[in-house]
Amino acid sequence: MPSLNDIRSTFLNYFEKQGHAVVPSSPLVPRNDPTLMFVNSGMVQFKNLFTGLEKRDYTRATSAQKCVRAGGKHNDLDNVGYTARHHTFFEMLGNFSFGDYFKHEAIPFAWNLITGEFGIPKDRLYVTVYHTDDEAFEIWKKVGVPEDRIIRIATSDNFWQMGPTGPCGPCTEIFYDHGDHIWGGPPGSPEEDGDRFIEIWNIVFMQNEQFEDGSMIDLEMQSIDTGMGLERIGALLQGSHDNYDTDLFKSLIEASADVTGVDPYGDQNVHHRVIADHLRSTSFLIADGVMPSNDGRGYVLRRIMRRAMRHAHLLGAKDPVMYRLVPALVQQMGAAYPELGQAQALITETLQAEETRFKQTLDRGLKLLDDEVAGLADDADLPGAAAFKLYDTYGFPLDLTQDALREKGRGVDTEGFDAAMAEQKAKARAAWSGSGEAADATVWFDLADSHAATDFLGYDTEIAEGVVLAIVSEGAEVPSLDVDGGGAWVVFNQTPFYAESGGQVADHGHVRIVEGSQEEYETRFSGHVSDVQKRAGGLYAHYVTVDSGQLAVGDPVRLEVDHVRRTTIRANHSATHLLHEALRNALGDHVAQRGSLNAPDRLRFDFSHGKAMSLEELNTVEAEVNAYIRQNAPVETRIMTPDDARDLGAQALFGEKYGDEVRVVSMGTEAGSGKGISGDTYSLELCGGTHVRQTGDIGAFVTLGDSASSAGVRRIEALTGQAAMKHLRDQEGLLARTATELKAQAQDVPARVKALMDERKALAAEVAQLRRDLAMAGGGQAAPEAEDVNGTPFLAQVLSGVTGRDLPALIDEHKSRMGTGAILLIADADGKVAVAAGVTQDKTDSVNAVDLVKAAVVELGGKGGGGRPDMAQGGAKDAANADAAIAAAKAVMGG
Repeated sequence: MPSLNDIRSTFLNYFEKQGHAVVPSSPLVPRNDPTLMFVNSGMVQFKNLFTGLEKRDYTRATSAQKCVRAGGKHNDLDNVGYTARHHTFFEMLGNFSFGDYFKHEAIPFAWNLITGEFGIPKDRLYVTVYHTDDEAFEIWKKVGVPEDRIIRIATSDNFWQMGPTGPCGPCTEIFYDHGDHIWGGPPGSPEEDGDRFIEIWNIVFMQNEQFEDGSMIDLEMQSIDTGMGLERIGALLQGSHDNYDTDLFKSLIEASADVTGVDPYGDQNVHHRVIADHLRSTSFLIADGVMPSNDGRGYVLRRIMRRAMRHAHLLGAKDPVMYRLVPALVQQMGAAYPELGQAQALITETLQAEETRFKQTLDRGLKLLDDEVAGLADDADLPGAAAFKLYDTYGFPLDLTQDALREKGRGVDTEGFDAAMAEQKAKARAAWSGSGEAADATVWFDLADSHAATDFLGYDTEIAEGVVLAIVSEGAEVPSLDVDGGGAWVVFNQTPFYAESGGQVADHGHVRIVEGSQEEYETRFSGHVSDVQKRAGGLYAHYVTVDSGQLAVGDPVRLEVDHVRRTTIRANHSATHLLHEALRNALGDHVAQRGSLNAPDRLRFDFSHGKAMSLEELNTVEAEVNAYIRQNAPVETRIMTPDDARDLGAQALFGEKYGDEVRVVSMGTEAGSGKGISGDTYSLELCGGTHVRQTGDIGAFVTLGDSASSAGVRRIEALTGQAAMKHLRDQEGLLARTATELKAQAQDVPARVKALMDERKALAAEVAQLRRDLAMAGGGQAAPEAEDVNGTPFLAQVLSGVTGRDLPALIDEHKSRMGTGAILLIADADGKVAVAAGVTQDKTDSVNAVDLVKAAVVELGGKGGGGRPDMAQGGAKDAANADAAIAAAKAVMGG
């Protein structure tokens, strides 16, 4: 009996043999469809391929796509656990053609896989076609399906549409007959809602385009979109009618029974089923970057979490149990989805913290609810004001109140609850308007009443699609914005743009409405974002200036953050965290942040300290920050309560207001520091800003000195990355010129000149070391990874601003870091190109450094090189052909 993992592999392997590219599942948060909360089908990541807006290097693909349906239009949450086939998380197996093959290939592909590879009896299968699709009918007959098992369906069940207009087409579906011992009839019959005939495959023939007037034409590119639910086909192949009887769910249910001590197959089975299903959706959402919160996607995640946790409570669990089930899930699904194992620690920590808080809320809320109910008549609903008090004062959500009262045969006066909520909002509006903080506060409160908080996607992406929710100009809503209108504040439902806060300046970038195919790329609107601010209700206001076209409420848009600017800002922001800790180490624990600025060109850090720093102290701090940059340790974030964060040693930032949950950013490792989960974190701070992925991405750090900011507060300004390197080169040049002038004008003071020259040499050595440090850290970008070439690890790197004399030391550092392998470095500084290669001693019998250099130099316009088998160098003319040089070196190695 095949496992779900076997079935997934069989499906993907089958279509790979049919020439399909195996495409990994996209994240659950869609980047190309702002109308979706979560990815809910296999075709979502290919949407722009079907419409012709995007092209890739394949025209047929197959995937196993992670999907979640737990909010909005596709919401299965309330049915999960009580039916055989409803899930919040499921896997959709699919094969797709983008103008490549069509009906004559897609139907046999499906039939041969199901009846051949999976061995499902042909006489148990029925198919449906759209009632006018004679072509599909005839193809099914040709593959061997009897006419009496091909059912024509005239409804929208067999006609797919992306929306009221746009691509569309007929469907054909395959059904399995579970037998007459189960009630139900075939599709199209009065009994079709029964469970006897179950759909296992759906093929969409995307062949038409529909227009607003109802007319329809054939698409020039006719495509295929198919889907088969893994859980559903898994139950069938494992001889069951229930998805929860499959091997994967049995394993998770048994794990739930083990941690709760409750029989998995008795009267409490529904609770275990809910826990097993919700464990999957919550874990995968966290792995894909969604964190529990009080709005947007985070709220849906929290609702799923708490539903599972309440079922654990109903099983009698006194302590948190969800986090203890994560290893069982990783064991079952980690091989197919590596991101699950990579995020295991974060998933475990988040579930444990959330369930610990929830149990406190649940226990307290149920007691308060019992007190409120005690005074009510036997059949009376709970007053809305009481339900709102539980929510507002004690953090007990309305849906939990309703669930708890449903078991007692009572309801909640929801109109009264809504009235109490509206009254609170009115008080907040009056308080805001009376503070004088914003002249246009009223319009933002109106918008907050009608729109959910903006969903910020910028921690994970710099490009996303969104929908225009509102446009505000001069304190009032307007329907559109064009060139004549100049600029206005625009609210999108989701955004990758960071809004100014916590000392970090706002992102800049572009907003576009793009229509048509790649060949006919037409931009209907183009504008640029020059500021982003947070408004009432968690709305992000983007100041958009029009470059061309018109932007209107409801328009779908593509949002692109200025990557270069964001990169320098987050490098500066991460450097302030390292600077803060280095200052505490150098000056004492009294040092605390008193303000900051993280801009694209520099950073500024204000801190409590009573006197000016000495040159030695500044040098010590600068050296320590650079040491942790060179450590190139991962920068990690966690979500937790402020109290939990402080218990771990996290530093709170000056002037920040913290809610029930905070982001905790850790970077650098220092054994025995006592901070962080494992007690070895160098810097641990509460921060909502954007940061580098590894400390090495900062590149380099240079202080410009300290000055007085106010009484008892000092200010340090500093540079990172390329700005730091430019500053050092400028200083080097200035010192060189000064030394020359002094030598000419002061022949009588040789000792002074010698001292200056020694200082210059020391600074030059420091610059050379920083150049090497920056190169090893990836030049401000992610450091390159070695690749396998004919059995030998091979690392190639093109360096800017590094001289040939720096290369041997860099080769030695790479050898030390890699342990075994070959290295090729191409350096370009001031128009001079140098090439160096190194080979560790254990590889010199098979790879010669001299051969690598000679092969690379030829491609770069040079005439050879020389050296030893383990270290060789050469000169060249132009680094523009670096890719060809690297390829030539690989060829020498047999790659």
